[in-house]
Amino acid sequence: MIDGVAMPGPSERTIKGIVLTIACALVILPFVGIVSTSLATPEQVTEAGGFVLLPTGIDLSAYRMIFAGGVVTQALWISVIVTAVGTALSLALTTTLGWALSRRGAFGVRAMLLLVLISLLFSPGIIPSYLVVQRLGLLDSLWALIIPTSISAFNVVVVRAFFVQLPAEVIDAARIDGASEWQLFWRIGLPLSKPVLAVVGLFYGVGYWNAFFNALLYMSDASKWPLQLVLRTYVVDGAQLGSQDLGIDAAAMPPQTSLQMAILVVSVVPVLLVYPFLQRHFAKGMLTGAVKG
Repeated sequence: MIDGVAMPGPSERTIKGIVLTIACALVILPFVGIVSTSLATPEQVTEAGGFVLLPTGIDLSAYRMIFAGGVVTQALWISVIVTAVGTALSLALTTTLGWALSRRGAFGVRAMLLLVLISLLFSPGIIPSYLVVQRLGLLDSLWALIIPTSISAFNVVVVRAFFVQLPAEVIDAARIDGASEWQLFWRIGLPLSKPVLAVVGLFYGVGYWNAFFNALLYMSDASKWPLQLVLRTYVVDGAQLGSQDLGIDAAAMPPQTSLQMAILVVSVVPVLLVYPFLQRHFAKGMLTGAVKG
């Protein structure tokens, strides 16, 4: 016992360690199996019946095929463009709206904040959303994957809460020095909001990268499908990837399972690579935006 707090005994620590080890194994093993299947030789995949946990050899043919310039490569580029443009646009709109809503006493702030909060409780249905996109002429346009989800009310509330708790003395001193509202936002608000921007940017980026439902609704042209819709079509729905889809010779086709697992790995790896660089801002940004406001 330390300072009146009972410490867990050896048996309790052992049980916790075992439980955590099992939980980690349940999370890691499926991903290891996916990566292993995508890297295994065609013969081993065929012999194993489609799922390999420990490959005896490394074969990169599945990755070479999906990056050969076919439908998967095209979908990957579309996802990269949509994610990059969408995240930049969403951050710009969210930060400017959050800054405006944080300026207490400004004209129309209460009414606009009320609209933002109402949108947290009520969302448009599928048919109204489709009709709006159709009337705007965005069907079969990449903008249909960006504009309808460009602002999240939750993220606006988080960013606003962060801006509200900025030191009023700094803002007032800058105003006395003649700084305009735009200069306050650009030179004080944004530089001090890096943690919350990292978190909100991660939310937006992952959302755009993983989105497939908007593409399913608004994209009838398969050449404009993002990677996640291709993933859904060829992995979840079980559609067969043909040689014409990959732009390769039919004789060089690896097993369908290897192709599906390779597509799955490609769809997951970018998020895994980005998250470690933003993780240190994650807790600070979320707590700052959630505690005060």
